Amino acid sequence: MKKLIVILLCLGLLSACGSNTDNTADDTTFTVGMECAYAPFNYQVSEPGETAVAIEGGGYCDGYDVMIASRIAESLGQDLEVRMIAWNGLQVALDSGEIDAIIAGMTANEEREQGIDFTSPYYDSHGMIMIVRADSEEADYTDIQQFSGKSVVGQLNTNYDSVIDQIEGVDHVTPRQTYPEMVVALQSGDVDGITAEVAVAEGIVAANPDLTYIAFEEGHGFEADTTVSIGLKEGSRDTEFFNAVEEALAGISEDERAEMMAEATNNQPAGE
Repeated sequence: MKKLIVILLCLGLLSACGSNTDNTADDTTFTVGMECAYAPFNYQVSEPGETAVAIEGGGYCDGYDVMIASRIAESLGQDLEVRMIAWNGLQVALDSGEIDAIIAGMTANEEREQGIDFTSPYYDSHGMIMIVRADSEEADYTDIQQFSGKSVVGQLNTNYDSVIDQIEGVDHVTPRQTYPEMVVALQSGDVDGITAEVAVAEGIVAANPDLTYIAFEEGHGFEADTTVSIGLKEGSRDTEFFNAVEEALAGISEDERAEMMAEATNNQPAGE
């Protein structure tokens, strides 16, 4: 009888452990982590709106990622909770079970895929560009190699930092944590360019008329993956939860995604 009880207890523990990769303990809430500082994908706002979600500590988080998360939560039949987490803490929060998913403009790459199971992409910027001062000589560049000898910065621990080394002889500046930090560095003359994707650059330029961005000529730009995907806990790929998230994504058409990105870009705060 004792052996039977032990076996039953072990099976129960295994079942409980397995459920962690099939969603978190609270199956009524879809908890998503993002920076709330990467407009137009995610950003903070002070007032509630149709798409904004309240965050701990006050204020709201809005943007394209929040809209996508809302659609997925609705499809799952769960309430959406957004947690504002610094970029470097997102995978840790996912591993610990603090969040169910990372929806933060994150690109799946070989290194990240060692600890995160990624869904299919939910957005593609179709190319990486460079943000520069509008009155600078760099504004007329058409080839990334023209930035040889120039100071270029990207966001810490992202593809937008690692690709800078594709420019021969570039001054690869120490990466910054956020785009607002990089914008200040560009405007003050500390750097000559910021790597970014088009959606992010359009919002920054709209809010800062002294800046512009370069879409390089075909064959003369960066070689980089500019798709973004949802990150789910490692080991969850074959679970019902992973498949439900994928199904929810598939239900959002390309036209709807384009409309959401346009709305997120239009609604982002002027300072982003």
